[in-house]
Amino acid sequence: MSNLSCVEICAGAGGQALGLERANFDAQALVEIDNRCCETLRYNRPQWNVVEGDVKEFDGSSYKGVELLAGGVPCPPFSKAGKQLGKNDERDLFPEAVRLVDEIRPNAVMLENVRGFLDAVFEDYRLKLKRKLQRMGYVVDWRLLNASDYGVSQLRPRVVIVAIKKELADNFHWCTPNDFNPPTVGELLLDQMKENGWRGANTWAKQADDIAPTIVGGSKKHGGPDLGPTRAKKAWATLGVNGMTIANEPPEKDHIGMPRLTVEMVARIQGFPDDWKFLGKKTPAYRQVGNAFPPPVAHAVAAQIEQCLAARKLFAVAG
Repeated sequence: MSNLSCVEICAGAGGQALGLERANFDAQALVEIDNRCCETLRYNRPQWNVVEGDVKEFDGSSYKGVELLAGGVPCPPFSKAGKQLGKNDERDLFPEAVRLVDEIRPNAVMLENVRGFLDAVFEDYRLKLKRKLQRMGYVVDWRLLNASDYGVSQLRPRVVIVAIKKELADNFHWCTPNDFNPPTVGELLLDQMKENGWRGANTWAKQADDIAPTIVGGSKKHGGPDLGPTRAKKAWATLGVNGMTIANEPPEKDHIGMPRLTVEMVARIQGFPDDWKFLGKKTPAYRQVGNAFPPPVAHAVAAQIEQCLAARKLFAVAG
């Protein structure tokens, strides 16, 4: 069976795109405004059509009929870490997503955002979004998914919104959480911590006996990379990790004290494969990782959408 086509907006450094790829979707276009993210996408997948620019200027009409429109629209308008301005935040791109749904009329839509999107203050916003999609003929639902339920060694709740054309919606079923726990941070990163021969790696791994707190990507408006606000740094410290900065290399053989994580370690915690390279210096590379949608979660949802749309093709052939 041939792969299904998709367009992704706000593609970032490829977290959702990797999940879509694993679920047998072929990217017809990946729209992203950040130059570093675009470089990362092009480096890892030279065959992808990376459209560098503002999604507000992206015309979806030439992609009419693509099976899936996906995207991780910016989180700040709904994040508890910000002012939660919602529709009044200039970074709110849900209206652009709705415009593109109208232009492309895909069979399915998959949008990701932060847990704050479900806060009571945004109830009217959610219902208006739902009604707009319903008027276009879609059945709309959303779920709060925990990344740790899908193999990611991190406490990372994310809202996923799925809209399916009404005539296909009965074939869609939400993904089922794993019935096993993901690896602990110690289990996951032990080999990377040992790369330079650190003698304390095994002892450290035993202490790092839980999943990670939420990785925070941060903003270009703020300083260098770290592992989040004070509360997050304290959580990292209980795992034996120094969250104040990101390291260039794994700890040396005689390292004393808590190790810092490298960009590669953080990427593994996010669920990226080790061969996915993030271009740019440490700070922009870390932000690319931290702001990503974990590929295993994207894959879990996208696989259900793929099954839904594939079922429609099978019925068509049988008919």
